Amino acid sequence: MLLTFQTLEIILSVEFIIGNLGNAFIALVNCMDWIKRRKISLADQILTALALSRIGVLWSIIIALVISLQNQDLWMTEKIIRTINLIWTVTNHFSLWLASSLGIFYFLKIANFSNSAFLYLKWRVKKVVSMTLLVSLVLLFLNTVLIYKITYKRKFERLSRISVIINIVFLSAPFTVSLMTVLLLIFSLWKHLKRMQHNAKGSRDASTTAHVKALQTVTAFLLLYAIYFLSLVQFWISHFGAKSVIVLFCLAAGIVFPSGHPFVLILGNSKLRQASWSVLGRLKCRFKDVDP
Repeated sequence: MLLTFQTLEIILSVEFIIGNLGNAFIALVNCMDWIKRRKISLADQILTALALSRIGVLWSIIIALVISLQNQDLWMTEKIIRTINLIWTVTNHFSLWLASSLGIFYFLKIANFSNSAFLYLKWRVKKVVSMTLLVSLVLLFLNTVLIYKITYKRKFERLSRISVIINIVFLSAPFTVSLMTVLLLIFSLWKHLKRMQHNAKGSRDASTTAHVKALQTVTAFLLLYAIYFLSLVQFWISHFGAKSVIVLFCLAAGIVFPSGHPFVLILGNSKLRQASWSVLGRLKCRFKDVDP
């Protein structure tokens, strides 16, 4: 049992370091490109903000874990739970909604429908993304108010359980948006392939490739998000102040999302992918120079 506990602590530490490096890399590359070109695209803006919010999520989770392992009585005070819950709620909210907004961006840029409403939105991608994030701010406000108003008059023992129910409801919203994006992208790809076959053309053109890449990115987000969501629910149910293997396992599974998803984004973005290969190439050369 002790070995398993220590192993999970090591896994969490590795995930924390890798996640911070991956997210910091995305933010750094985009910021350097912004300084160099004096402009930044909407997609890069979303990616940069997403990377920074993910760093906040990772730090809030690790800080909560360190406090719980160092001083159980301190962790179990209502004030500490409220403070850490607020920090995590805010950073996690932006992390999920920025990822969903990225999916909406891909969908509007890549999908091809003749519907007038879709065409109206397609030519106003920036406004659609801005409105999505604005609506998410309203949901964040409601989420925070519900947790800190409803639970304020409740007994301390029921605080965690009520927070779980409220957070589950609000965490479901960005997942639903992303799921709809995936389904619409699949439908758009199906229509495009059907049109290509009708015109007796090859099925692997630029539009098909763009659809597939977007689907891979958004689907990976959904799968990792599902793991994250389920692990958090189990974590909350398992009495989140307890020093148990189950709690650490849930955290280790959940952190895969904010620490692993950045690498999916790096591989799916040509600029970030090229920058990563460049960094790896330089590191490889330095290691060769160091070897006797």
